[in-house]
Parts: sequence; C-alpha cells; structure tokens
Amino acid sequence: MSRTIRYRAKRRPAGLLIAAALLLTAVGCGQAAGSPTAATPDVVEPLNPPPVPQLPATAASADGRQVTVASAERIIPLDGSLAELVFSLGLGPRVVARDVSTTFQQAAALPVITQAHDVSAEGVLSLHPTVVLADRSTGPAEAVEQIRAAGVPLLVLDDAKQLADIGPRIDTVAAALGVPAAGAQLKARTDERLQQARGELKPAARRPKVAFLYLRGSASVFLLGGAGSGAGSLIEAVGGQDAGEAAGLAGDFTPLTGEALVKAAPDAILVMSKGLESVGGVDGLLKLPGVAQTPAGLDRRIVSVEDGKLLSYGPRTPEVLRTIAAQLYAGSAEAAR
Repeated sequence: MSRTIRYRAKRRPAGLLIAAALLLTAVGCGQAAGSPTAATPDVVEPLNPPPVPQLPATAASADGRQVTVASAERIIPLDGSLAELVFSLGLGPRVVARDVSTTFQQAAALPVITQAHDVSAEGVLSLHPTVVLADRSTGPAEAVEQIRAAGVPLLVLDDAKQLADIGPRIDTVAAALGVPAAGAQLKARTDERLQQARGELKPAARRPKVAFLYLRGSASVFLLGGAGSGAGSLIEAVGGQDAGEAAGLAGDFTPLTGEALVKAAPDAILVMSKGLESVGGVDGLLKLPGVAQTPAGLDRRIVSVEDGKLLSYGPRTPEVLRTIAAQLYAGSAEAAR
C-alpha cells in the first residue's frame, strides 16, 4: 500500500483496494471539513541540474532476477511512487508514460498505460520503453511477463510500507538508472527533510490513537486498517499510535464494523481525501458504523491526505507528515510548533 494499494487482486485483496484509491485521485483531492491546512501543490521537486545516466548498470530485482539496463532514454514507471522517485531524481523528461496512480502535475500530460487496475502490456510496448520499473503489486502477472518476453528490462522493487523503506528504494532506482550519485543526493535531501518534519513536533503527554480507514462509498467498501495497512509508520512518526494495530488487527485491513471501531477507540481518523469525499465528507463519515461513538467522531477529528501522496513513501513523505501533524494536533496544546 505504499503506497499505495494497487495491483494486488491475486496476492493481497487489500492492495487492489488502494489501487482504486489512487485511480480516483486523478479526478481531484478534497480536505476534511474544518481542516486547518490547505492542500499543497501536487508537484515533485527534481534535482537540479539533472544527472546523466552512466549505463549499462545491473540491479537485483525483487523477484530474484538480475536486470541489466542499457539505456534510460525511455522510462516507464508502473507505479505512482516509483514515478515520483524518477522525477525527483531529475529524470522526468525521460519518462514516456504513467499509470493511473501517478497524479502529480509534471506527469499529467503523459499517456496512461493502465486499464482500470491492470497494466496494459500492449500499451507499454507500443511506447518502446528502454526500461520499465514495477513493484510486487504490479499486475497482472501475464502483462509483466509479456513485457519481459519482448526483451524490455523490467525491474521489480519490494513494496514500500514504512519510512525505513524510502532510502533503499531510492538507492535501487537510482542505481538501476545509472545515477547512483543523484540517488545519494536525493536520499540525503529526503532524510534531512524527514528529520526536520519530525523535529517540528513537540513531545505529546499522551500518544493519540489514530485509525486509518479505507473508504469507497460508491462501492460500499469501508475498511479499518491493521498493522499491515502501511499507515502505521506515518502515524508513529507524528507521535501517534495506530489504533487498528493496538486493537490487535494484524493484517492489512478488516471490514469496518461499529464494534471493531468502538473497540479501537481512535482519537482521530486518517483517510484519503477522495475516500472522504466518496462518503459525503465528515458528515457522511460520521454516519458509518461506530464512527460517531468514537472520541474521533465526537471531536470531528478527521485527518485527510491526498490519495496519491499518503502511502507513497518517497521524497514527498515529509510533506505528508506535516499535513497529518497539522490536522491531528489542530487546536491542541500538543500541536506541532
């Protein structure tokens, strides 16, 4: 879910659900009612000057293969967080297509090579890529193999689900594209900004419990995040406690019930902005089972973050931490400075 939840229908159902979340970001972002912060521009900050790839380079793919990249002239990242990394490295002008979860402004004019939640192998190959980047949630498997069978170098990365995954992910992408020095620079910049974002928080006397809810009102999908949802690392980084994990939910997600949510007793609820919009905003969210009976519901403390950013775990994650902290502690004596 790193992001994202994307193409995981066969591996993890929860992954498919966040794919839907990222798909819907293409039509806009919303804010929680009464949110103290305005939406930040949906842009990526590239390194300047852009690096020049030194290739060929060989990288270890997460699926056990060794992948040699001979050219980075035509790059296709099959994931929004990977696209964010490529553009942040300064290689955006070399990207020739995007998937539906790539919603930042610099990529808006690129052709989309996904159909619903699935990669179109034909669409990818029609653009003659010299390298394709994917992660374990990319699918269907038949499309991935079709791209490989055509002789295109395709590198698979492990999914990013916590802050500690950001640095290794940058290293892997940068090395594969022949710009390891730029990768080191981007990693250092991102780490510095993460430290700054975390350092802006005052220690809280009590860690607020935050429940991550995945919402898609149009499909009547309402889920409560557990330890594997991917949101826990963000919640902990801003001084909170993952309410789902604290309630003993070990998996990614569980269907939302009033009993489960009341047991979790969150002080705040974290949602993706389009998910909040899909249930009718904060007022609609309070009508879901158990929400109004929680401390979060009683205080109307709803934290909303853009779908394409929340679980991306990349160079823009420091912005995500600030956005969460600003809303979580708004009006509190323990607010961020």
